[in-house]
Amino acid sequence: MIEKIKNNKFINIFIKIIKAIVTLFIIFVVSIIFIQRISDNKISLGGISIYTIITPSMVPKYNIGDMVIARKVDVNNLKKGDDVVYLGNKDDFTGKIITHEIMDIDNDNGNLLFHTKGIANDIEDPIVSENQIMGKVIYKSKVLSLISKIVNNTYGFYFVIFVPFTVLVAMEIIDTIDEKKHKE
Repeated sequence: MIEKIKNNKFINIFIKIIKAIVTLFIIFVVSIIFIQRISDNKISLGGISIYTIITPSMVPKYNIGDMVIARKVDVNNLKKGDDVVYLGNKDDFTGKIITHEIMDIDNDNGNLLFHTKGIANDIEDPIVSENQIMGKVIYKSKVLSLISKIVNNTYGFYFVIFVPFTVLVAMEIIDTIDEKKHKE
């Protein structure tokens, strides 16, 4: 019976497709996490970057674990109400990547200064200069947010990354053993 299943072309094709999908999914998730962690969110691809929300400062618009996609833009095109990602350089914000809404914009002798604030916060951020702006949020990815929340959970990581990876390795070992048996 098992030999019939192994010789069924449709089942073999189906298994190969499942392997490819699981492999691509694992590579995709690990790549996003790797790029974010290793680059400290400073690498962009074609001016597009992905950031993970880590505080509740923008609730209900963005929750902890949500992933937003930001694009580098000409700061002259930013306006009040836009959500921007910037690198903090004052007080508690120093060295942190922040995603907040523009509340107002000042022009100081040709240099733009942005008043930003998390919509859930009572207090405005320190003034943000144009050279701190890393990009404008263009999209909140529900799929990446879900994956991020699952992967950052111990059980989620186990069932979404570790178990599929282990199954793939086991399937490859079984295929290799079968190929060696058929060659003999």
